[in-house]
Amino acid sequence: MMDQKEFLGTQPVGKLLFRLAIPTVAAQLINMLYNIVDRIYIGHIPGSGSLALTGVGVCMPLIMIVSAFAALVGAGGAPRASIFMGQRNYADAEKTLGNCFSLQILISVVLTLALLLWNEPLLLAFGASENTIGYASGYMSIYALGTLFVQLTLGMNAFITAQGYTKVAMISVVIGAVSNIVLDPLFIFAMDMGVQGAALATILSQAISCIWIIRFLCGKKTQLRLRTTNLRLQGNIILPCVALGTATFIMQASESVISVCFNSSLLRYGGDIAVGAMTILTSVMQFAMLPMQGFAQGAQPIASYNYGARNAARVRKTFRLLLTVCLSYSVLLWSAVMLFPRLFVGIFTPDPTLIEFAAPALRIYMGGMIIFGIQIACQMLFTSLGKAVCSIIVAVVRKFVLLLPLIYLMPHIISDPTMGVYTAEPVADVIAVTFTAILFAFQFKKALKQIEQ
Repeated sequence: MMDQKEFLGTQPVGKLLFRLAIPTVAAQLINMLYNIVDRIYIGHIPGSGSLALTGVGVCMPLIMIVSAFAALVGAGGAPRASIFMGQRNYADAEKTLGNCFSLQILISVVLTLALLLWNEPLLLAFGASENTIGYASGYMSIYALGTLFVQLTLGMNAFITAQGYTKVAMISVVIGAVSNIVLDPLFIFAMDMGVQGAALATILSQAISCIWIIRFLCGKKTQLRLRTTNLRLQGNIILPCVALGTATFIMQASESVISVCFNSSLLRYGGDIAVGAMTILTSVMQFAMLPMQGFAQGAQPIASYNYGARNAARVRKTFRLLLTVCLSYSVLLWSAVMLFPRLFVGIFTPDPTLIEFAAPALRIYMGGMIIFGIQIACQMLFTSLGKAVCSIIVAVVRKFVLLLPLIYLMPHIISDPTMGVYTAEPVADVIAVTFTAILFAFQFKKALKQIEQ
């Protein structure tokens, strides 16, 4: 049993990284289907597909906030659980799991009430127009009811990955995604529920995944078990988790704020078609980001465990492999988008007008992706090593210091204001990656020196 528990510190790093990362990457790609399959089906609703797609796109800021709160707890608690495991402190690792479970339930109740009470005002503030508010409100009113399932599925699955059980984590995602793919056409088309059917399919699928995950964490095959004795919130357990998860929360919650800023600026300069194009652009960006995030999540338990075990050489090797994989992928994806933008856009809409508009915008929006693998690798290592302050600084600089002002500045610099809004993304990415790499170079050496001594 001890050998099973210590495999994160004993097996060859290269083999272990790919063993853990490949199921995690698969899970991330499959998880992407939750939103993207919805958009593909919605975009093909006869007669109203383009407006419905734009309406659902306006819901994304609220959906991002729900996911961000799951990350606040899960992405903060899971690395700390891995570090405790590396220290052979399994009691505190299980307390971390139990406390995070309870906190997510409390957060879910608050979010559900807020989304149900202030549905339409929030959507109008986030860029919905009189043409799209009906679709947006219809989708969000159903989605809000499944907030608890979304929270627990995303947050608790992180603890399965943190133990190195990436295949189990992948299966939980596969179960939900397959359910979503099957239920989407049934509710959207066969039962003629439109966007509300897409939302219903999504929350039912998340509920199925949630049941699977909780059953595993309460069973005998997990190293860290969900026990009722650990559900009472303790400040010394939960507060460090929240502090570490704040960086990921800022990254994801700021996506909501950024999305609102993008939508309002695009509505001003380009109208509904520009907002609709942004829905497609963010979907392609998800396609770009999730595989890298999957590899990073596969590397997290290795880095965290060995950092807790004071094995600097394995931490260093894990980072080098992660950086190589993420950077290689970002270069390949960037090349594909630059060469075949219409192919990517055409996945989400058959509308020739929207394709004609979105294809050149995609090339601009994804311009900085070529080096973004550096950002993902460095940011994940900050979190894996428990460096909460550095993680928060990196997240704040990219989103609030750089991207937010550039959304309003670039339309006044570029001759085409609408394309100027899209240009804010690559400009912010290039500057952010440079800043992150410099900060990481100093902090990583410092962290390794501490455990080597």
